[in-house]
Amino acid sequence: MPIVQLPDGKELTYKNSVTGLEIAKDISISLSKKALALKVNGEYKDLDTEIVKDSKIKIITLEDEYALELLRHDAAHVCAMAVQELFPGTQVTIGPVIENGFYYDFAREEPFTDDDLIKIEKKMIEIVDRNDKTTREVWDRKKAIDHFKSMGEHYKAEIIDSIPGNEDISIYFHGSWHDLCRGPHLPSIGRIGKSFKLMKVAGAYWRGDSNNVMLQRIYGTCWKTKKDLDEYLHNLEEAEKRDHRKLGKTMDLFHFQEESPGAVFWHQKGWALFQTLVDFMRQKQLEAGYQEVNTPEIIDRVLWEKSGHWEKFQEYMYTTSTPDERTFAIKPMNCPGHCQIYNQGLKSYKDLPLKLSEFGKVHRYEPSGSLHGLMRVRSFTQDDAHIFCTEDQITEESVKVTKLILDIYKAFGFENITLKYADRPAKRVGDDSVWDQSEKALLEAIKASKVDYTINKGEGAFYGPKIEFVLRDAIGRDWQCGTLQVDLNLPGRLDATYVDKDGKKKTPVMLHRALFGSLERFTGILIEHYAGKLPLWLSPVQVAILPINDEHHDYAKEILNQLEKISIRPIIDLRNEKINYKIREHSVGKIPILMICGSKEVQNKTITLRRLGQEDQQTESLEKIISSLSKESQAPKI
Repeated sequence: MPIVQLPDGKELTYKNSVTGLEIAKDISISLSKKALALKVNGEYKDLDTEIVKDSKIKIITLEDEYALELLRHDAAHVCAMAVQELFPGTQVTIGPVIENGFYYDFAREEPFTDDDLIKIEKKMIEIVDRNDKTTREVWDRKKAIDHFKSMGEHYKAEIIDSIPGNEDISIYFHGSWHDLCRGPHLPSIGRIGKSFKLMKVAGAYWRGDSNNVMLQRIYGTCWKTKKDLDEYLHNLEEAEKRDHRKLGKTMDLFHFQEESPGAVFWHQKGWALFQTLVDFMRQKQLEAGYQEVNTPEIIDRVLWEKSGHWEKFQEYMYTTSTPDERTFAIKPMNCPGHCQIYNQGLKSYKDLPLKLSEFGKVHRYEPSGSLHGLMRVRSFTQDDAHIFCTEDQITEESVKVTKLILDIYKAFGFENITLKYADRPAKRVGDDSVWDQSEKALLEAIKASKVDYTINKGEGAFYGPKIEFVLRDAIGRDWQCGTLQVDLNLPGRLDATYVDKDGKKKTPVMLHRALFGSLERFTGILIEHYAGKLPLWLSPVQVAILPINDEHHDYAKEILNQLEKISIRPIIDLRNEKINYKIREHSVGKIPILMICGSKEVQNKTITLRRLGQEDQQTESLEKIISSLSKESQAPKI
């Protein structure tokens, strides 16, 4: 006689076992028509799952967040069904749900083409229209292996053989087609709708091992509504237009080449943008009481062993041995170096908090397949800082750091910011009393910020809790940039101490803080957020002066001199080209302001000004425009 408790606390009592669909019907007929799956005691199940004991349940409908995972899981199966109907003899392997969609890996000698994707997608729509019912069966392991081998599905048989002995071998049928799968699935195939699209084909090694055979992976996307699908596809088009690698070439900012994979070759304009970020951050940190330092890029492995990085991070470190048989590592982070600076001279509690910042170049070996323009590199500049403080100062300093990070993000035009808070993991160092204080400090900092946040239970580092700062860009993508971490481990490992009020030596707490994280990555994010149309104060070239012909060159040079005097970054185009050609070229290069000067402008001491993205032009006195740009080009106040 199971008692079923609903999310609102209401209880339903049944004499015998009962399915999720039957419960939905008892609640309301309309709910039973919308029901897609079941959540039983926190686990997602098929709608026809039988409840045999007291349980807390929830009926899953399209309104639930989990529904999207169900749709995408079924879409992966429908993709496999379509492939096998169109291309008999193709073996299926695995087809999981991923962010924004799904993929399925296939073993087939002949490669899939773009035309094949169109055919497969069309067949998927036909299968959805058939609306085959979905059922689940649990099979004996040997029966399942023999069955799939008899079908020529050797990869599927290998998967079954690797499943732990205590797990069910569940087989899902959609009509007569069936697949090994944990589930759950929708009650019938037709429930996924038609808001899906196949995106591309790529290669993928079986089980992710390059020693294994190469399979063909078909990627697809699936959404609840056509509107959601269209919005996603639109954002993909926008992302393509905003790709910082393409814009970096168009704007002549940087490039990469194979001789130094994962390292940026900054051009003059790109370096000007990079230095503008550094200058802005440097000024804000000085105002906030940070001391800027610089530490060596190459340090003996002895220090990395003492800090613990050699054991945990060695595979990502670039190392070298010298003729005197010493082993050195190029630093992958700045923290141990900052501890060495802290350790120079005796410190008192009166010296704390001590804030050390550095624009430190670090190197980390990332797999070549993961490199992605400025977003994922091997050589990058961290804008991190380390705050050495007492336990009593953790809260105040955390609040200050959080405010500084949020204010700076808003200065760069990021208004939609969320925080992710992670607390103590099961395995950790440090006293629980200090963990209590550290976690409370970070939570107070988050609440003081009045920004939305999520809590990731148990996902803090072993040495302390942390906050991650996530930016949402102009087309809705999230980027994790800044961090604030409490470190209860490293200062002690590296012998950092201070003399407290009682005259005894104590170990300081260390706050790791990064605002941009990687300046290279943040530059890429900015370029894509603004689609290259950077705010005037950030633009590496702020003004292009375009004389119409030779007789206007002297006036153009006069304008150039006046702009440089007020620290505007201008260029002058004296080429013998038509003015429309110059306007078009510099607009493509994303220069925010074009100053056009012809005979009228020379005679009247005026300038015709054209802003990027605007067709209208305005003609004003040179004096007025110079005065206006002097104010407009200033970095924002925070």
